[in-house]
Amino acid sequence: MTQARDGAGPTRHAAFFDLDRTLMAGSSGIYFAKAAFQTGMITRRRLARDVYENLRFRLRGSTDDLADTVRKRVGEMIAGVPVRDFERMAPQVLAGVLPRLYPQMLSCAYGHQDDGRRVYIVTAASQEMADLLAHVLAFDGGLGSRSEIVDGRYTGRPAGPFNYREGKVVSMRELAECEGIDLSRSYAYSDSESDLPMLRAVGHAVVVNPDPQLARVAASEEWEVLRLDRLGWRLKVLAALVGVGALSSLGQVARERVAARRDALPLQSRSAGPPRTGPIRRGAGRERQKV
Repeated sequence: MTQARDGAGPTRHAAFFDLDRTLMAGSSGIYFAKAAFQTGMITRRRLARDVYENLRFRLRGSTDDLADTVRKRVGEMIAGVPVRDFERMAPQVLAGVLPRLYPQMLSCAYGHQDDGRRVYIVTAASQEMADLLAHVLAFDGGLGSRSEIVDGRYTGRPAGPFNYREGKVVSMRELAECEGIDLSRSYAYSDSESDLPMLRAVGHAVVVNPDPQLARVAASEEWEVLRLDRLGWRLKVLAALVGVGALSSLGQVARERVAARRDALPLQSRSAGPPRTGPIRRGAGRERQKV
């Protein structure tokens, strides 16, 4: 551990960034799924399901049930697969992930580095994904979920705690112990209520594109909030435009039906105008008889 010269304790500070919906729009998992489909690891139906789950995740955030389900499914999928096969999928995965990164978040991360802090990705995705992105983005490292490897192949079993909820804090504390990082003077960025342990493990918490639960906590804790994902807003605008268009179409249909009914009436009925509904004056009939 790096100690201060007087032995007072750790002197390094760091900034920890969640990946999905924080560093990037949406989920990195969908690009892994697309690459897996192209190599024949998953079916088209499974890919379509993953695309749907990615959209739901982007709009609503993560859930514990979904995270556990994905972890089990990925474990089953990679069991017996050579590590090299996954390494060869890296270009396809990066081709999808890199354009989805938020430039504002990269600037934020590099700003931390320029101020002397180390920068790490902390994600429930695989350790391989965390290492790959950390290397490409020139971060100082990545913390992900580890899978057991025997004789160059994945067994499908975990090789450590799932890097989710409290699992992220375990990884962060282990890193802090090894690298001499003072978490109380460090930063953490995330989008999800599931990352409250991670956010509360540091001295400076910042929420990015928060789900409703995290937004409420951020308001009560007076944490800084960054909103970068515009998909939800765009869908609301689209829904409003569709609604206006639908009302306009209904109005046009109604006008056309009225016109069609008028055209179907005899000429005399069309020119007579609407029926008279007001009171009839007494004597009006007698005057017409005299004429």
